[in-house]
Parts: sequence; C-alpha cells; structure tokens
Amino acid sequence: MNILIAIVAGLLALGPLVILHELGHYAVARLCGVKVLRFSIGMGKVVWSRKIGPDQTEWAVSALPLGGYVKMLDARDPDVVPGEHELHREFTRKNVWQRIAIVAAGPLANFIVAIVLMAGVYVYGVDEPTARLRAAPEASSVYQAGLRGGDRISAVNGEPVASWLDLQWEIVRAVADKGELRFDVVGQAGGTYTASIPASVVAALKVDSDVMSALGLQLWRPRARIDQVVPGGAAEKAGLRAGDVVTAIDGAALVDGIAFIDAIRAAPGRTVQVAVQRDGQALLLGVTPASVDVKNGKGEGRIGALIPQAPEMVRVSSNPFAAIGKGAAYTWDRATMSVRMIGKMFTGEVSVKNLSGPITIADVAGQSAKGGLIVYLQFIAFISISLGVMNLLPIPVLDGGHLLYYSLEVLTGRPLPERIRDMAQRAGVGLLFMLMALAVFNDISRHL
Repeated sequence: MNILIAIVAGLLALGPLVILHELGHYAVARLCGVKVLRFSIGMGKVVWSRKIGPDQTEWAVSALPLGGYVKMLDARDPDVVPGEHELHREFTRKNVWQRIAIVAAGPLANFIVAIVLMAGVYVYGVDEPTARLRAAPEASSVYQAGLRGGDRISAVNGEPVASWLDLQWEIVRAVADKGELRFDVVGQAGGTYTASIPASVVAALKVDSDVMSALGLQLWRPRARIDQVVPGGAAEKAGLRAGDVVTAIDGAALVDGIAFIDAIRAAPGRTVQVAVQRDGQALLLGVTPASVDVKNGKGEGRIGALIPQAPEMVRVSSNPFAAIGKGAAYTWDRATMSVRMIGKMFTGEVSVKNLSGPITIADVAGQSAKGGLIVYLQFIAFISISLGVMNLLPIPVLDGGHLLYYSLEVLTGRPLPERIRDMAQRAGVGLLFMLMALAVFNDISRHL
C-alpha cells in the first residue's frame, strides 16, 4: 500500500508540473507566431493523439512517461518541410530574443507554479514549530555564543524568522555563504539580546550535513510530564502516575521529556531514582527500566509510560499580497540554493550522493501526501523549483543548453555552427544519461 501511495503521489506531483512546463513553451511559441505541430506528454512512440485547432496541432500521449515536448515548425527537422506560406511561422526564422523567450518559458512556468502554490500555502497558514531553543550542551557553538534553552530566535542576520523551518533555512544559507551568524533573541523571561557565531566557525560546517545539530541547535520540548502509564509496566510498579512531572534522575536535573527518555533508555535493568512533582509534593521513586533488544544488538530501557513531546507551534500566515512576495522569495531562495548546491557538487564540497532520482522523489511524495494537503503542496512547489533549475542547467538537449546557444548568438551576432551544435547535443545526451544513472543508483543505495 505504501508503495502504491508513493507511486500515485509521485505521478500526481510530476505529471501536472511537466504539462505546465510544456504549456509554457507552447503559449509563448504561439504568442511569437511559431506554428506548433505537436504537444506531447511523455517521450517516444505516440500511443494516443488528437488534432485540434486551425493549425491542427497534434495533442499526444507518448509511451515513455518521462517528461514531454513541444514540436514546432523547424526547418532543421528532416521530417518537416515548411511550405512557402508558412516560412514566417518557422522557429529558426524568429529573432534570437523570441527564441530565448520560447525556450525560457518552460522553466519560468515551473517557477510561477511554485510561487502560486506557496502563496496559497502562506495565505492559508501553516502550523510549524517555533524557533524556540532547547538547552544546548556547554561545549556547543550556540551555548558559547550566549544562547540559552527556552529562548526564541526572532531573526538571523537581519532576516525575521517565524518558525523553526525559517531558522533552519537562514542558517543553511549562511553556511553556504560561509558568513557570520547573527541572532536576535527573545529571552524566556522577557527582554531581548543578540548573539553571534563567527564566520570561522560557520565556514567549518558542511552545507549537506546536519548543521543545526553541529551548532547545538535543537527544538524546545516540554517538561517530562507523564501522560499515560501502561498497566503492568515498570512505571506503574514504581508508583508513577499520569500527571507526574519528572524533574530529575539520580540527582541530575532534566531539561525536558527528551532528556528523561534518553536517561531511561541508557539504564536497562538498573534501578534509577526518579524525582517527581505530584500535586505540589516532591517524591523520589525507584524505577527499574525493563531491557528491550534493539536493532544494534544492545538493550535499551523501557518503563511503559507515555511522555508527550510535541514542540511549541505557531501558525504562519500572510495576506494575499504579502503571500505572493513570500512565495516569490521562497522560490528564489530555493532556486539559488539549488544552483549553489549543484556548483558545490562539481567542486567536491558536496557529495554527489545527494543527487536524487525518481525512487526518492516518489518516496518523499508518498510521505508528503500522508502529511496532509499543505505538506503535499509544499513538496510539489519544491519539485517544481527543482525542475525549473534542472532545465536551466547549461547542458545541451536541456532548455539551458539552448539558452546557452542563443546567448552565444547574441554575443557573436551569428548562430552556432550546425556541426558544433550536433556534437554538443550528442555529448549532452550522454551526460544527461550519466546523471540519471547516478541518481537512480543513489536511490537504490538509499533503499537497500
């Protein structure tokens, strides 16, 4: 069932994005007066088609569900012989700026889709964890910078953050730029202060690593309050009850429920002294966690108690005009970050193992669909941005390769020689297949 959900969710995400991408090419081609011969969803042999409109454009579905294409009247195509009366509608007869507009319209359509989707998400509002901090280890960078547990970060390098995801994004962007991190902070007891982590510390981090944990940043969690006790479990036998607030184990104070869970897991079969608050009274109870085998062959402690650990949440929403601006900013930030990540793959700063293919996309699509409509729309927006960026890469056969040709034509005043274009196209096909093979290999490696 999970596999089926992943496949369906992946197709529902990618299918419309491919169609809208090709519609971008189609619409601008028509605006520029170019005759469109075929609009195909999928590649390879046509399995269904219908001709519509005064130009009898063939709307088709092809056998291979990989992308799509818009076939225009083009004198370079040996299968197309334009009549004298149609030469003015032939693609290569259009000026270079019109050709650039037609080619760029596909990726631009993907970016517009992402902006619209994210604007809708921002108008509706999203419940996200706040940028409130858990107590950090004393050796961590954030602790040494002066940040303390319970405090909330309101801005990073002057950019406001309303949620944990905003905070994470601004930090990743600073790590990519290898710049200083400056925090505006609201203290738990009120008041504000600033803290900073120097660029030398930030520069040592890898953008494809868990930078939040590396800095010592973790989500704030509530205190260790017992919500439910399992009958017959170690917690019930020790006298723990629902509503008890655990404050310490073996004399060591607990910052939150996560610390309590970690302490119990680390004490299988060993009696620990648990300090609790119950109806205003302080109690000390001896608890012996049961030992449970885990995957690594080691035992972990369990006491049979439910400790709620939901983080503090905030609803992030905007008015329609602000939402469009935020959607555009989101799209720009993710697109530029993708470009930087791709560049770092070529320089070796980021591993090529981060390259993902259709299996990973389907898997994440399925997980996003289970998370609800808003989460799924955010995933589609991100994939749309990724498609736009990918198609703009200066690889022959992709839109970016054609834009490179036309840019050279603008600079030199003449088209690229046909022989060079043919050689570049063949090299581009080879490179594209290599990248696809690497992405699929990474997918298989992750899921083995």
